[in-house]
This record gives sequence, C-alpha cells and structure tokens, in this order.
Amino acid sequence: MPRHAPLLLRVLRDPALAMDLRPLEWDLLLRQARRGVLLAKLAVLLKPWLDSIPPGPRHHLHAALLTAARQSKLAHWEVDRIRAALQPLGVEPILLKGTAYLMAGLPASQGRVFGDVDILVPKARIAEIEASLIAHGWNFQEELDAYDERYYREWMHEIPPLTHEDRGSSLDVHHTILPPSARIQVNTAALFEDTRELPTQRGVRVLAPVTMVLHSAAHLFHEGELEKGLRDLFDLDALLRDFGNDPAFWAALVPRAGVLGLTRPLFYALHYATRWLDTPVPADVMRAASANAPAWPSLMDACYDRALMPDHPSCDRAFTHSARMALYVRSHWLRMPFGLLAQHLGRKAWMRFQPTPEATGQA
Repeated sequence: MPRHAPLLLRVLRDPALAMDLRPLEWDLLLRQARRGVLLAKLAVLLKPWLDSIPPGPRHHLHAALLTAARQSKLAHWEVDRIRAALQPLGVEPILLKGTAYLMAGLPASQGRVFGDVDILVPKARIAEIEASLIAHGWNFQEELDAYDERYYREWMHEIPPLTHEDRGSSLDVHHTILPPSARIQVNTAALFEDTRELPTQRGVRVLAPVTMVLHSAAHLFHEGELEKGLRDLFDLDALLRDFGNDPAFWAALVPRAGVLGLTRPLFYALHYATRWLDTPVPADVMRAASANAPAWPSLMDACYDRALMPDHPSCDRAFTHSARMALYVRSHWLRMPFGLLAQHLGRKAWMRFQPTPEATGQA
C-alpha cells in the first residue's frame, strides 16, 4: 500500500480498524467514502460490526445499504426492459461493468453502485437497435449539434447517452470498449466471441471472466477522469480474487490480453491492484504482464498514486492536481491522433467561451 494512504483505503483493507475511530475520524471516513463512491461498499464490509458503530455513522451506513438494495432492484428491472426492447431484433445485449457484476451475482457487485446501465452490441446493427430503444421510451439526453453527432458516430465507441423518458434511467450503448480512433486498437470481434449467457436472465449476456477483467482494466487505465478510480480498482481486486480461484483463469489472462490488444492496461491493473490492495497475482503472471510495462514506471506511479485517491481535500498531496491533469491529457492523447485531438480540444475551448442561451436571453 502506498505511503500516505487515506483513512478510507486503510479501513477498506482492514475494516476492524473502524472500531477504534473517534467521532471526527468517522466524519472524515464517511466524507471520503462518499466522494469515492464507496460508501455502500464500506457499509457491506462493516456489516459484522454495524451494531457496535456509533449511531450517527451507523445511520449513514444503513442508508447506503438500503440505497444499494434499491438500485439492485431497479437495475434488474431496467435490464429486463432492455432485453424486451431488443428481443424482437434477435439481439442479446452484453452487459458491462457494474450491471454485469450485479446480474452475474459476482462478489464485485456487493456494495457496488453505478449511475447507468452499459451494454455492448454489434456495430453493424446500431441503427436498428437505436430505433428500437427509442420506440421503447429511451431518447438522447440532449440535442447534439452536427460536430458532436459526428464525434460520437465516427470517433467514439458508443452512441450518445440515452435516458428513459418515464423512468429517467440512463443507458450507454457501446459497439466496442475503446474509441476506434484510439492508439490502442481493440480486437472487437474477439470480444463478442467470449461471452456467457446469464442463467437467471435469458436474452442478455456478460463477458467471460478473463475478458471481463481486461475490459475493467481498459476502462480504468485508458480514461482520464478518475474520480471513481479507487472504486474501479476495488472492482478489479474483487474480480481477480474471485476468478483467480480457477487456475485456468491465470493461464489465459496474459495471452487473452494479447489477442484483444490490451496488454498495457492489464499490466497497470495487476501492478496497482497488487501495489495498493495486495491482490494475490501469481508471480509468473506478473512477470509476463510486466513485459508490457511503460518506459517510465516511477512517473506513472507518482501520477496514479495521487489521482486514484478519492477527490477529497484530505486525500490530496503535493502535485495531486498536476497528476490528475497529466492523466487527463494522457487519456486524450491515447484516445485520438494528434491532428484530431488538436481540432477537438480547440473546439471545446472555443465553445467554453461562447455565451449560453440563458445569457443571451434566448432560453
């Protein structure tokens, strides 16, 4: 575990430490957990001691458990509605991230909260899938101009986000897991070859264990907005501990990363999971993954050791803001070639200084 680990990380690694916390420390712990989207996970880990926790913190933890339970019920219903919308097309959506963990009943879903449902579908059928979802009540969150429409349709790995008109639920429809313009070229066809049907929910699928871990790694270590980074690292830890009970999982992990083109994200996932959470990774797997380490590992450690912490002032150290900014810039560099990136960032900067409709009285 890195030095200067925040209170939240120390308690999540050893929940019994919470029994010795003073009132101000409880307040800090809960604030850090909320900012890291880890309050429900903290509540799950503290369940054995819940009756011994002071009333104030106990109420917050109990409320987090109720919120997670309610979200679970809503997510099951939402997945069923998505399945019903796509079933006439003969399309079985592949669930991703938090929804997949929940529907597959994985330990990673315990206390895992999420804001939207993510699905993966074939790009060749995007138009009819989109039309069917719209016919069943989903629509785009906001009207897009011609540039933003092109940005999503040509350069991104998903269509614009959808929101259900009645339920207000959010849906992200992906056709691959990283932007087609990215420097890492994902073998998308191989993604669809490695899925599993859910026995409890026919008509929807999830990625197979090895591919699920690799997608989680790509999602965390290719993105630059890391406010939920610690939560996502705990996802990886839970997945690796669960799937790692099968020796065949470890034997397949590095070769599969090579097939998908995700060898660098896999290295980062194993490196930071073991560095921060003591995730049990076999030595031979770590050695094989380390063949794809970056040229400046110490620099990346300095950035990620800061940026993966919850976005709370108590978790900040010297150069934390600089580290987050560096990884944000890196994510854009990975996402687009230089010419396209310059055009995109230039347009975003120009739009930031344009008057809003409210300011011009046109609202």
